[in-house]
Amino acid sequence: MLQSPRQNLPEEVSAPAIETAEKTCYHCSLPCPGEDIAIGDKYFCCRGCRMVYEILQASDLCQYYRLSEKPGVSPKEFNSAARFAYLDDESVRAQLLEFRDGKTAKVTFRIPEIHCSSCIWLLEKLYQINPAILSSRVNFLRKEVFITYAEEKISLRQVVELLASLGYEPQISLADIHARAKKDSDRDLYLKIGLAGFAFGNIMLLSFPEYLSGGRLEPQFKTFFGYLNILLALPVLLYSSSDYFKSALAGLRHRTINIDLPIALGITALFSRSLYEIIHAGEAGYIDSFVALVFLLLIGKLFQKKTYDRLSFERDYKSYFPVSITRKNGAGEESIPLSQLKVGDRILVRNQEIIPADAVLINGTGWIDYSFVTGEAEPVEKHSGDLLYAGGRQAGSAIEAEVVKEVSQGYLTQLWNNEAFTKHGQGRMATLVNAAGKYFTLAVIAIALAAGLYWLPRDLNLALNAFTAVLIIACPCALALSAPFTLGNSLRILGRNQFYLKNSAVIESLAKITAIVFDKTGTLTKSHAAAARFVSLNGKKGLSPREQRLVKSLVRHSTHPLSRRLALALPGEIYDNVEQFREIPGQGIEGTVEGNYLKIGSAQFVAGESTAAAPTATHVYIALNGRLKGYFQLENRYRPGLAEILAQSRKTFRLALVSGDNESEKAPLQNLFGADTELRFRQSPREKLEFVKTLQSRGQRVLMVGDGLNDAGALKQSNVGISISEDLNAFSPACDAILEARQFPRLLQFIRFAKANIKIILASFAISFVYNLVGFSFAVQGTLSPLISAILMPLSSISVIVFATGATYLTAQRMGLLGRG
Repeated sequence: MLQSPRQNLPEEVSAPAIETAEKTCYHCSLPCPGEDIAIGDKYFCCRGCRMVYEILQASDLCQYYRLSEKPGVSPKEFNSAARFAYLDDESVRAQLLEFRDGKTAKVTFRIPEIHCSSCIWLLEKLYQINPAILSSRVNFLRKEVFITYAEEKISLRQVVELLASLGYEPQISLADIHARAKKDSDRDLYLKIGLAGFAFGNIMLLSFPEYLSGGRLEPQFKTFFGYLNILLALPVLLYSSSDYFKSALAGLRHRTINIDLPIALGITALFSRSLYEIIHAGEAGYIDSFVALVFLLLIGKLFQKKTYDRLSFERDYKSYFPVSITRKNGAGEESIPLSQLKVGDRILVRNQEIIPADAVLINGTGWIDYSFVTGEAEPVEKHSGDLLYAGGRQAGSAIEAEVVKEVSQGYLTQLWNNEAFTKHGQGRMATLVNAAGKYFTLAVIAIALAAGLYWLPRDLNLALNAFTAVLIIACPCALALSAPFTLGNSLRILGRNQFYLKNSAVIESLAKITAIVFDKTGTLTKSHAAAARFVSLNGKKGLSPREQRLVKSLVRHSTHPLSRRLALALPGEIYDNVEQFREIPGQGIEGTVEGNYLKIGSAQFVAGESTAAAPTATHVYIALNGRLKGYFQLENRYRPGLAEILAQSRKTFRLALVSGDNESEKAPLQNLFGADTELRFRQSPREKLEFVKTLQSRGQRVLMVGDGLNDAGALKQSNVGISISEDLNAFSPACDAILEARQFPRLLQFIRFAKANIKIILASFAISFVYNLVGFSFAVQGTLSPLISAILMPLSSISVIVFATGATYLTAQRMGLLGRG
């Protein structure tokens, strides 16, 4: 069980009795009921808060208290033996854990108490509190934490107890494991909107006499209605608008100025001014404008959140990876999209293919590489009956497994966005937006102060009007909203067109590319049915039907496009007894089938020597039991629309081809690419990577298009890496996007759409700039009503969101990207 690290800490002391001022808890800032729980000059409201402080102090994590004004959450009193004992149940752990291999386990918890930067900082430092926590990452918008821990050193129950002891008890609902339940994260926002709306409606009713009398309402009624309005507005100030004050204060405490600061200042100025006018001057004040401002701000916030949630939902649950799974059925095997995979389906997982969902191994020996999940590349041996976790990659002969849990698109996307596969330099637009927002906020405060000081000697009311109007009408949030809503909507549209991007930063990088490098086999050529003619060497006989079955049985285990083509072209049934299967990227495959040792691949790999290549075909050499039998001659079939893509691409981009194949098709490819295009053949995976590096050193921003097998290094090195998917799921996690093979002819269309997105974002910036320029020109004059300012400010945010999503939608419609997928 979790123990509090109290060693080498000061003893508990009592505060002097002469202190009369109310003490607040050093950890959670709640009032202390007494002064008997203290460490030095630090007082705590309960022993739970004191324990959290002791844990943080012992782990040298007290910086937590400097990141936010009220960072801590008071831990609830709990009896861990009673409350979390159910987590020791194996069946419960099996449902909650997303991955476990006996050493490492992964779990995702929803924690409603996450509320500020201090929470994020602490939860991502759990490894310092307990080294058995290997890593923890927070998704602030969803209030979730993804935890990887050493299962041999700490149990799931102890992980939950640690979180609960820090005041971040996970919200665990076993009913949500099999179905996505509706979250109550919006409840607080709805309550705030409801309260502000109730106050707004009643204050408007109470203000009607003032409106209808033209300002000549009798003083006693004006005072009476004014005080009623203050009473109705107080809950709006203290509760409905509290998030803006919390955010602004947290930013100041962290020595940053965020976009909520001018809003908080405007709310304060408007409410304070109304109090002064009602209480001291006997006027009606601007309580109606104040409540309208908060109400409309919250409506705009809800609109933003609902739009974001809709985009996120489609991203996670409707826009599946455009990869296919081989499903076994009574008639044999069929290739189905990931979205059609169901619990109970029997699937075939070949060498280097990703396991799409949790499944039980049925046939074959699994060598599962979980580097996609844990970062550890050492394959784990699995036998019949063992559980295989989603995200693992088979490294060996094909295996059969039965799916036991539904596909989790969100989980696969989370794995894909692991820091190990993140490229530096992506997402610069977000950095620029944040910087622009910071300086914009400073400019707003400066303009408001300048306008107020300018009018102050002439007219106090005019000065207050100008100061308040500038703070309220300014809309720095439009800058922050343009990029995420434009790019988020684009991710959804591209996903529906079977072009699945890792994240929104890829769109920005895709719009800036200057060079495109293509792989040949499996990228420019089709992996499906092609004539395969066997050519014997040295007058030897061709392959017998049994030998063809041996070859087919071995190539069936590989996902390489040439192996796939041979498997489709060769007749006969397969042998199940395949042992010692091994695939060497860029060279070939080997293994033992029914006691016969086969090597299949390039001439260098199979025969140990270079063999002259025919001018118009690709050769796959075959050696059986150490004797070279000959080679299969495969006629390549290029993808539809290739000539048009290359003709259009070379007008704008620098093109290149890097292929591990021979030069047999150099002449026709040179005609397609153009005489000045560099074509490289017999390239190893390392040489492909070095070529991309060379282009980048010359100032090119490179898009690499490959099949994700022999091109993993080049895909990772490139500025944008696109993996072509065709009836298999062997994409490289190092790539930035997956393109379904049938959508290859539309590649340039997608690039143009990415460029259009950047223009839409810049146009949104321009609209925001013009709006603020016009708004400031009226606001600084002091003649703009606070009510009008309160209407215009949230309206501008909504208009930017509508423009960004609407323009993206119209651009996609104009480019023919809607109504597909």
